[in-house]
Parts: sequence; structure tokens; C-alpha cells
Amino acid sequence: MDVRRIIADIDAEIAKLQGVKATLTGLSSSVVPGVAKTGRRGRPKGSKNVAKAATTAKTAKAAKPAKRKLSPEGRKRIAEAMKRRWAERRKETAK
Repeated sequence: MDVRRIIADIDAEIAKLQGVKATLTGLSSSVVPGVAKTGRRGRPKGSKNVAKAATTAKTAKAAKPAKRKLSPEGRKRIAEAMKRRWAERRKETAK
């Protein structure tokens, strides 16, 4: 085969595929009317809801209750109770 003929066949195939691509691109944009293609998912950049979402996130953090702290006396009572419990277990296993 002649090299020029192969190149001409490849060019014809490329032109055909570009036509198919153009047709499919035209169909896909008509399927979802009113949606601009940005190449991103989710809320568009610069959306009016961004400020609202940011304030909601800040109030959610502020509304989170503070952690409860255990006093040293309470910690000591719990430690003593656990020691008594472990001692009882040791007595039961020793029997």
C-alpha cells in the first residue's frame, strides 16, 4: 500500500470521528438545558449560598456543647472503684 493512501484513510477516519463527536456534544448539551458546563461537580464557585453556608458552619461549631471535665476527686473515686472490682475478680479466679 502507498503511504499517502494510508494517511488519507487516517485523515478521513479522523474527520468522521470529529463529526460524530460534534453530534454527540450537541446532543449532550441539549439533554440538560440551562446547565453551564464548568467541569466541576457541586455548588458553582461564587454562588450566593457560599456566605450562608459559611455562617451556618460557624454557628454549628459555636452551638457544640463544651466537653465535660472530670474533677480530680471524681477520677480518684473511679480509680478506687475499679481497683475494688479487679480485686473481686482476682478473688473469684483464685477460688
